[in-house]
Amino acid sequence: MASAEISTRGGEHHTAAVRRRGRRVIGIGGIFLRSRRPEKLADWYRDHLGLSVEQQVAVFRWVSPRSGKRVGNTLWAVMAKGDRNWGPGKPTAQVNYRVADLERLLRQLREEGVPVSPKIEESSYGKFGWAEDPEGNRMELWQPPRRYRSSDRHVSME
Repeated sequence: MASAEISTRGGEHHTAAVRRRGRRVIGIGGIFLRSRRPEKLADWYRDHLGLSVEQQVAVFRWVSPRSGKRVGNTLWAVMAKGDRNWGPGKPTAQVNYRVADLERLLRQLREEGVPVSPKIEESSYGKFGWAEDPEGNRMELWQPPRRYRSSDRHVSME
């Protein structure tokens, strides 16, 4: 079975807390975006980020690098206000999308008229850029450093 590693900038304090309390989060089960026009927003993500969206939902399947068997998935969905219990207030979140070539993607998005931040941050964690969808949801685009990249033949994500 695939394992999830917790890596943060919290250092020893965080590591001790995880050992003491146990791992509480082991992955991301789903990302849900509230939208005024779910169909149009799903189409935008399909057209500009290349997500394989059907009926406003994309499923990323995770495969064990050892056995090659499916071990889970992450659901991505665009929903209308009434589609789920969003709780009081306006939800706020920023989704981080892992990308293969950040500079190329940002260039393509700019050419397509997508609002893109001119800033690119580089650190030992990789390269980061930001863009907005048509409803003003800011997203982070992350190109991990080489040591964190997985070959598609080892860990597939559909």
